[in-house]
Amino acid sequence: MSDEQERAPLYECVKRHLIEGIESGLWRVGDRLPSEHQLTRRFGVSRMTVNRAMKELEAAGFIERVAGSGSFVADRRVQGELVEIHDLAGELAHRGHRHRCSLLERRNLAADEEWAEAFAIAPGTPLHYARVLHFRDDLPVLLEERRVNLAVAPEYATADLDRETSYQVLMRLAPLQRAEHVVRAVSATPELRELLALAENEPCLLVHRRTWAKGAVASLADLWHAGSRYELIGRVR
Repeated sequence: MSDEQERAPLYECVKRHLIEGIESGLWRVGDRLPSEHQLTRRFGVSRMTVNRAMKELEAAGFIERVAGSGSFVADRRVQGELVEIHDLAGELAHRGHRHRCSLLERRNLAADEEWAEAFAIAPGTPLHYARVLHFRDDLPVLLEERRVNLAVAPEYATADLDRETSYQVLMRLAPLQRAEHVVRAVSATPELRELLALAENEPCLLVHRRTWAKGAVASLADLWHAGSRYELIGRVR
């Protein structure tokens, strides 16, 4: 340790150690950082000192702290957001509509190699699959097919998806840290046409969404929207 580092306040030494690790790539976006207990032992300082360092790193945007789970490297890149994540029920209510959802299918399953790669988990890890149809008033507008990592949100497997949306359940169990989307127009299969009450040649808009919580991939969802009843609103920040 240099003379300058020895003269620095102890919490600054902790901050510098973590920032250097983040900027060097030792810890990447979404990685879990050492716990406060581990840092107090490493630096021989008080829990209060480490807590101050973590609070300042969070305020500066370097880390995200999740109660009960730890601290994770934040994504500090400036991004354009084509799709923002909202609760469909709240969004429809805001527009003066009534939302309801109907659980069509659910089951526990083990991740095969394809899904294990997508979730960055080992094959055989428990997932939960749910298929839910969403209505605006009495008109179907969205078919949701979602797989959830039960290591991140085990209670999702027993959540009442006829009464709550997946958004509401997951934000309660595993608050969102970040998300990515792939959006494309697709032709409707006969089953989709029937479920979404589509016209003969009406297309679907498919949003493929992956979300992170507690430093891990929490869910992967395919969201099939009726093309004539859905629009994308883009905001840049």
